[in-house]
This record gives sequence, structure tokens and C-alpha cells, in this order.
Amino acid sequence: MGNGANGALSGAVIAVAGAGGPAGRAALLRLAEAGATVVGADNDPQRLSEAVDAARYAAGGATVTGDTVDLLDLQSTRDWATHIEKDFGRVDGLVHLVGGWRGSETFTKTSLDDWDFLEMLLVKTVQHTSLAFHEALQRSDRGRYVLISASGASRPTAGNAAYSAAKAAAEAWTLAMADFFRKAGGAEELTSAATILVVKALVHDAMRAERPNAKFAGFTDVKDLAEAIEGVWSKPAAEVNGNRLWLTEKP
Repeated sequence: MGNGANGALSGAVIAVAGAGGPAGRAALLRLAEAGATVVGADNDPQRLSEAVDAARYAAGGATVTGDTVDLLDLQSTRDWATHIEKDFGRVDGLVHLVGGWRGSETFTKTSLDDWDFLEMLLVKTVQHTSLAFHEALQRSDRGRYVLISASGASRPTAGNAAYSAAKAAAEAWTLAMADFFRKAGGAEELTSAATILVVKALVHDAMRAERPNAKFAGFTDVKDLAEAIEGVWSKPAAEVNGNRLWLTEKP
């Protein structure tokens, strides 16, 4: 159990996009245990309410809430950011965990429909959350935008062209926001940062139970990812802003 009110993130307000998946669930719990007020969003209300209830219960009365938000709609995303800041007085973080994967056996068999799908899921949602939240994060004394990316963005494989290109675009967009924070901070010490956590792939308990003999070599457990996400706030903004933190072997 975290120490809640005295936790490392006590008083912080952190939004988690894509909160209903396994990584989202782990992040909600970890951030709540560290004392943060956590606001999750997912496009699946059922998954979201289960994730919020689980985190609230496990973190012993922490403030964990959920909003069903269409992150493919810029106005909905902006409204979400506005309402968090209005309700809680501040926004200190946006953790971007919206995931999705489609691939093909070979480069030749790549379907551009996969690109259209992944571009919406992995690029549009990053554009929308970053544009909606960057000003509130800049106002915070410890604002963090955390993108979860994949090593494939730096070393794409033939069958993963669409996925890797979408991840690379999301990374570039996040690095542009990091430059905004750097410039907005001016000569003063940087307080806000945009950073990228890179994994090869994620694994969670249910996956291990389904495939007890699989090695999942180089995969990052969602609990370890959640710990790394929390850790972004304990490092100075200047150290994480515009940087990739590798949670798997660097290609």
C-alpha cells in the first residue's frame, strides 16, 4: 500500500488516457497509491468503471474518477482537460496509454487500412491530448506529459510498418511539445516536461496465465511500467523533457 496523503505525488492531479486497459489499470493504482488524485479516461465505459473501482478499492479511498471521453474528438478532449482543471484546480500530468496494434506477415502484405486505424488511435489521440493539456501542464509546478511508445518506432520491422510509423509520429509530436515547454520556461528553471517511455511490448498477469510457457523476453510488466510512470515526477523536468527513457534494450 502507498502512503496516500504523504505519498510522493500527494496533491498532484494526474489524467490517464486509455485507463481501461491492463497498463491503464496498473497506472491508476500506482499513481493513486502515491497520493495523486487520478482521473482516467477510456472509450469503453464498462472497462473504465472496473479499472477506477479496482484502483479506488486497492488504494484505500484515494480519489480516482473516470470519464468516458472520445479522444478522437479534439473538442471532447479539450472539454475533459478544462473540467479536470475546474474540478481539481490544477493538472499536473497526462499519461498517454492509448494503445492498439495491427501488423502483417510481410512488408508486401501491409494493409493501408491498418495505417488508417493506427494513425487515429496512436497519433490523433496524442495530438488531441497534447493540444488539450499542454497549457494546464505548463501552469503546473510539476507538469508531465508521458507518452508510452515502442522500440519499433526506432527500429521498424517489415511487418510492422504502419505501427512503427504511427509510434514514430507520436514520438515526434511529443518531442515538439517538449520544445514548447523548454521555450515557455524561458530562462527560469524548467518545471514542466514531455517525455517518452519506450517498451518492446507489455505483459500482464492474465497474459502469463494464458501462456504459462512463454518467455516474454524483453517485455515490460505493466506494474513495472506503472512504477516508471510514477518515477517521471521524481526526476527534474530538465532531465526528462524531450528524452526517451528506455525500459527495454535500446536498439
